[in-house]
Amino acid sequence: MKTNEINIRDPYILQYEERYYLYGTRSATTWGLAEGFDCYVSEDMEEWQGPIEIFHNNGDFWADRNYWAPECYYYKGEFYLATTFGSPDRNMGTQILKANSPTGPFVPHSDGPVTPIDWKCLDGTLYFSSNGTPYMIFGHSFQDTPNGDMCVIELSKDLKEAVSEPRLLFQASKAPWSVPIPFAKKEFGIDGDVYFVDGPCMYRTESGKLLMLWSSWGERGYAVGMAYSDNREIDGQWHHVKTPLYSENGGHGMLFKNNKNELIYALHYPNDLYKERPQFKKVKEIDSVLVLL
Repeated sequence: MKTNEINIRDPYILQYEERYYLYGTRSATTWGLAEGFDCYVSEDMEEWQGPIEIFHNNGDFWADRNYWAPECYYYKGEFYLATTFGSPDRNMGTQILKANSPTGPFVPHSDGPVTPIDWKCLDGTLYFSSNGTPYMIFGHSFQDTPNGDMCVIELSKDLKEAVSEPRLLFQASKAPWSVPIPFAKKEFGIDGDVYFVDGPCMYRTESGKLLMLWSSWGERGYAVGMAYSDNREIDGQWHHVKTPLYSENGGHGMLFKNNKNELIYALHYPNDLYKERPQFKKVKEIDSVLVLL
């Protein structure tokens, strides 16, 4: 199938052995009951094989909703899927699944989410520091905190559990381009200004600066902004870039290099249910900041 026939949100690309593996949230089950994740495989990012179901809840898995934002990593000879899950009686959070192939089948690697069990968390992404220490950056849901907190925890080397307390990196309410979501009262019954964070993606510039791309609500809808650490590592003070990378009702993406060594940002557009499609946009680094071409 063609790229524009794939109806997913939150696209994520893994390159492995000259192939592209595309993962994402099934649009049809974004806001209701859900039972699995798929993968699409391509050699040219134009024609895709799939969907190939890589995880399926056959009834004995704890989560039945919030199947969001699967990200696949090749780490120490195995494939790991970091993805959000939720249920009526447990807070949503990011759990790690494991497989010996990028197309699964994936099985739980840990007993539950590695994010704090007493928080509503989403969209965990893995980051490995310069010394190889694994971290998970994730959003703390506006259902708990109205300012839109982006947080981090350190993980064990085997990625099975958190080995640190969560730490706040920044808040969406402090970003110059972010605005309160306009549907907080209607959709969630929440009064007052509410900001959200999701879709974090880490990037190291040629000069060594550590950037994070992340999504929130902007003046024209769903948008993608940038922040950077003042000490080039995860534990620095984070500052927001004034201008968003993308502001036209699309977002939650990630960066990768294609087989031509071009930097590509994958995102979904539009941010309208059942209409989302993966988009691949060329990106260039200028003065340690990313711009779309």
